[in-house]
Amino acid sequence: MPVPADCVDGFAEAFYGRPECFLDPAVRRCQSAWSFVDDTVTDRALTRLRSDLASGVWDRRYGTLRRQPTFVGALRLITALPVDDTSPR
Repeated sequence: MPVPADCVDGFAEAFYGRPECFLDPAVRRCQSAWSFVDDTVTDRALTRLRSDLASGVWDRRYGTLRRQPTFVGALRLITALPVDDTSPR
């Protein structure tokens, strides 16, 4: 499912072009995946992200994501219709 760049939902893929949002603890608290990551690993990852953003490394490597209108990642939309018990089978 394509995720738009301006998606306001809090799931991880909504921030594909806004990695600085992951530095906000409130954003991470809304994403269950962070609860599975050891605090030491989280701290190391955030330190590296902060450094890569400050130095421009992140933008040199992944900056095209900031200009990409949508991102197709691992999300799938599954829908279902209720069974009509009044119809003949």
